[in-house]
Amino acid sequence: MKQYNFDEIVDRTGTDCIKYDALKRFFGADDILPLWVADTDFRTPDFIMEAIRERMEHEVLGYTFRGEAFSTAIIDWVKRHHNWDIREEWISFSPGVVSALTVAVLTLTNPGDKIIVQPPVYFPFFETIRGTNRQMVENPLKLVNGRYYFDLEDLEKKLDDETRMLLLCNPHNPGGMVWKSGELSALEAVCKKKNIIVVSDEIHSDLLFKGETHIPWAKVSKESEQNCIVCMAPSKTFNVAGLSTSFAVIPNPRQKKMFDKLLNTLHIHMGNIPGKVALEAAYSYGDNWLRQLMEYVEENFRFLNQYISKHLPKIRVMKPEATYLVWLDCREYGWNDKKLSQFLVENARVGLNNGARFGTGGDGFQRINIGCPRSVLKEALERMAAAFAPLQ
Repeated sequence: MKQYNFDEIVDRTGTDCIKYDALKRFFGADDILPLWVADTDFRTPDFIMEAIRERMEHEVLGYTFRGEAFSTAIIDWVKRHHNWDIREEWISFSPGVVSALTVAVLTLTNPGDKIIVQPPVYFPFFETIRGTNRQMVENPLKLVNGRYYFDLEDLEKKLDDETRMLLLCNPHNPGGMVWKSGELSALEAVCKKKNIIVVSDEIHSDLLFKGETHIPWAKVSKESEQNCIVCMAPSKTFNVAGLSTSFAVIPNPRQKKMFDKLLNTLHIHMGNIPGKVALEAAYSYGDNWLRQLMEYVEENFRFLNQYISKHLPKIRVMKPEATYLVWLDCREYGWNDKKLSQFLVENARVGLNNGARFGTGGDGFQRINIGCPRSVLKEALERMAAAFAPLQ
């Protein structure tokens, strides 16, 4: 069984990658260590690159459709990893998960309708709602003993006859929660009262810490299955986000027909050849890679948690149950987000994600990406410790 080297440093500069080559634009400096954008610094797996190279040897890159291998790879992967039996006719292509969210909003709601979000949460949710002229209604998560929970009492108060949809982040980004069966069932019971459509972003569902089980929203109940869109992709798992290939699973035939019609109208249903090949290879041969990846990520988290506990005791670390993203509670410093981010850039020379961008409840937090070689993570933490040392 092949062993992968996640300690390898891969120089990404000069490839027009956002994480490294856009530092000046986003942070005002290009000499900082970036642990922000949610892709990893690990090589895209060899079995994916070999499949792409083999296809590229045929030097005609014309219009291409997704054949049976595409849907079979998805069906088999989802069954193996999430014990969910899906059908080929439920699968729709999408260039990305955010694209799928936006198409879902446009097809299944009307301008002015209310859509629920649960901040702090992945910030494109906000852009999807505002950009389509829908009303965003916040149902903030509750932070209890270092973990987020649904606030169902608040949600019940906010649902009314104008509320059409809830955007769910499952697993949660940035907190890393893997929502448990009881939590999802309780949320579904509330949504069912007003016939709320749930669009579930499950892009991080493969990236589970040991002992965790991901439950796709469509598996919560028969009712939830027929009133949802589940969005998945190989992009985070296999570091192929630049290939713009994801998919939506839509068991309700009426909803799927509406979704596909808009995709076709916008002419974004075709996809691209490397993305198609990458998905098929990832889901066909990626089990060993994923196991080793998550072993490495968990070791990275243990290293980070121990280091911060010893050298940065004012920062509280939220233990993720999934993802390679970690939510850091820096509120004890008492700074606003502008000052906190400015300090990290100017004094520590590291670039993280500002918590305020994730909405209500994100103030005073930072999101750090630990999907990198441990030596890079160590250097970033050492820079932070040196900068904060006078303030401890």
